[in-house]
Amino acid sequence: MSKETSSPYDPQLRVPQNDQILSKFVPVSLNKFWYTNSLAMHLVRLAACAALVMSSSSAFAQGGRADYERAEGLPARFANQVFRQSVAPHWSEDGNSFWYRIQSAPQKWEFVWVNARTGKRQSPFDTKLLATALGQKLNKPVDAENLPFSWIETAPDGSWVRFRAEGTVYEWKDNKLATSTASLHEISLQPLQGRRPRISQRTGDNTSITFDNRTKNDIQLVWVGTDGTRTPYGTVKPGASFRQNTYGGHVWLVVDAQNAENVLGTYEATDAESIAVIGGETSPGAPTPRNRPRQSPAVNTATPQVAPQFEVFARGFNLWRRDKETKAETQISKDGVTQNFYGNIETSPDGRFAVAMQTQPEQEHKVYIVNSSPRDQVQPKLVTLDYLKPGDRVEIKRPRLFDIVNGKEIATSDEQFHNPWSVESLGWEGDRFRFLFNQRGHQNLRVMEFDATQGTVRPLIEEHSDTFIDYSGKTYYKMMPKTNEMLWASERDGWNHLYLFDTNTAKLKNKVTVGNFVMREVESVDEEKRQIWFRAFGMVEGQDPYYAQLARVNFDGTGLTMLTSGDGTHKWQWSPDRRFLIDTFSRVDMAPQSVLRDGTTGKQLCVLETSDLDALKKAGWTQTERFTSMGRDGQTPVYGVIVRPSNFDPTKKYPVIENIYAGPQDFFTPKAFDTLNGFHQLADLGFIVVQLDGMGTNWRSRAFHDVCFKNLKDAGFPDRIAWMKSAAATRPWMDISRVGIYGGSAGGQNALAALIWHGDFYKAAVADCGCHDNRMDKIWWNEQWMGWPVDKSYADSSNVDHAAEMQGKVQLVVGELDSNVDPASTMQVVDKLIKADKDFELIVVPGANHGAGGGAYGTRRRKDFFVRSLLGVEPRH
Repeated sequence: MSKETSSPYDPQLRVPQNDQILSKFVPVSLNKFWYTNSLAMHLVRLAACAALVMSSSSAFAQGGRADYERAEGLPARFANQVFRQSVAPHWSEDGNSFWYRIQSAPQKWEFVWVNARTGKRQSPFDTKLLATALGQKLNKPVDAENLPFSWIETAPDGSWVRFRAEGTVYEWKDNKLATSTASLHEISLQPLQGRRPRISQRTGDNTSITFDNRTKNDIQLVWVGTDGTRTPYGTVKPGASFRQNTYGGHVWLVVDAQNAENVLGTYEATDAESIAVIGGETSPGAPTPRNRPRQSPAVNTATPQVAPQFEVFARGFNLWRRDKETKAETQISKDGVTQNFYGNIETSPDGRFAVAMQTQPEQEHKVYIVNSSPRDQVQPKLVTLDYLKPGDRVEIKRPRLFDIVNGKEIATSDEQFHNPWSVESLGWEGDRFRFLFNQRGHQNLRVMEFDATQGTVRPLIEEHSDTFIDYSGKTYYKMMPKTNEMLWASERDGWNHLYLFDTNTAKLKNKVTVGNFVMREVESVDEEKRQIWFRAFGMVEGQDPYYAQLARVNFDGTGLTMLTSGDGTHKWQWSPDRRFLIDTFSRVDMAPQSVLRDGTTGKQLCVLETSDLDALKKAGWTQTERFTSMGRDGQTPVYGVIVRPSNFDPTKKYPVIENIYAGPQDFFTPKAFDTLNGFHQLADLGFIVVQLDGMGTNWRSRAFHDVCFKNLKDAGFPDRIAWMKSAAATRPWMDISRVGIYGGSAGGQNALAALIWHGDFYKAAVADCGCHDNRMDKIWWNEQWMGWPVDKSYADSSNVDHAAEMQGKVQLVVGELDSNVDPASTMQVVDKLIKADKDFELIVVPGANHGAGGGAYGTRRRKDFFVRSLLGVEPRH
């Protein structure tokens, strides 16, 4: 029997989505009241506060109990209101057609079959006729819009359809239903690997998993919450299926119904509908999508004509060789010691040469934190972390070249690769060994080459920046030994683009991509066709430059072709043979649209699905507004979003709260469609909520990004303030005399910085788990943007050193077990505020890690803080 139930983590119980991913908690900003010593102004203020209190019972009350209750109910009201959002295709073996199942309305689903060659989209069967026929087989009514199966197989030409219902396989052909002995090849969602079940880590799209029990025993479904709590759900009989509604990213255990300790599988829901077959034989599903590597793997080319004579290995900190025939061993290096040892050995294809890394270990830097309230004992526990901070001594790898046959080192100069942040092997190509050298300080990046036969060292590619090279986000290379070429990503012309180099001559052959846009990621490379497919931002003039598009270009820079089209940010799915492309695009103010395209030309072949926001708006959702204005220079566009309360009244004035995270590693304003429940819940308390990306954040021009260099205190504030002033100029309901801000991690640093350096504009801030002094935070992130060695710029950007300059009201939040940002960073701010006799709120969350303010308690306290600080009323009264 096919059953259906709601996820235990249903919309009614869902907390804001930004509570789910604590490591990426993003902050927001708020305004302070403008205080004056004028008695008249005090009287005016008292009258205004009285008016606010008196109006708390009215329909337009702000910060009252009714507002909180309405805000808490928004996720439930907004859930399951937008349909036809995503297409999950199942392609035929010949790649000419596919089918998918799509939700069309609450509790209503339909199957779609598409002939990709002709662009014809249709139902694979007469739904009503099939439902009637199947009902007769099952001796019960069957809903034509909610058929009791979620998987079908079709003939290449669509002439027949097979499916399984209540354990029996049926075939529909010529409008007739019959049982079938054919076996279905359902693609099953594969269980997660690992012995410990993973917790639910994100809340994605509404989706479902159909659990098909092909064992001989009852099975039970158990939902694993974000905190690891297990909630038992439906039981599935042998031979039965059970469709469990859930959300993408939620994790489910399948256990023996008689023995819950016997876990049969752990499954993570995808954003597309899926089936999980328990027992029996199925085809494995496609691997879970992961971030594609930014570079090709190391290569070791050329087949040796003679088998290598020696084995090379490390022993006692040094390099040794062993004769494969005589087993005689010879020590090759002599200078290896405990603190400078040999390892990471790579031999040339013919075995004549080897490169070994002589490594000096990093220094030890312990961070001590106290778990005040451990679950397993009364007494607190000391927790020790290994945690390098800016300026610490890092691991130093020095590549050394050896002649294995003659048992000696080939001397090489490290003049062009000394003082490394990292040395990454690119492998051997014949007698040449290559490695990527990133100098500490991230201003010099080189592809280096040892020529073992000549004993020479040379750079193949060199990058230099007077600010920083974004190695952590933009490094891409691909070695192509067959043609002695290398693809390389660089910002040398002011935008992130691809370049083609000749590895024989170490000369640039040509630019591959050119223009005022950024090459975000290489998707695939066809060396035979000499073509590259890549994801780009900003390719379409007049559109938001953060919208993703798919494009193709030839190695020589010709033939640039955009394969996606439409005013929105795009994601895509290829057919297995890459002849066709399913392109889905959306905006924060436009529901997803999906079309089928020709994979070569990008030509639209047919519209697959068109989603709309009508039902969502009827449920009270106020459409997110996109807004663009010029930044600090009056010339550079800055893009953001504006969210209004569900009971918005344009005749009123609302304080503004900015959600901020200005980390230079990315941009953070949402671009694809999302209901943004967390923003709406905050807005419904009586605020306008905004988010934008100012200068210093990533994936615009190099100049835009460079603003952050040695200047993290900037955080794009001049752009943010200009943007809000511009928005308020045409939106009188935005009261920018009362602006607040909140954020976590780097956003926590930003939120407090707003009150320190821009306290004339921002009036209140909530800073969660902030890295308030970049000398106290993790080494890689801070040296990437602030540079090395540690200099005065670190102190200049320190919230700790400048805490006494803070204006306005602040709430500081920290988890006592934060392993991402040293919690002492927040406590050092507290120390300075006390010494400066400043008032503040401090929330220390026992047992909490990074993002402590994103939990239910922290979220409630944040809301209460803003209601008091910006609305001037007691929350929930």
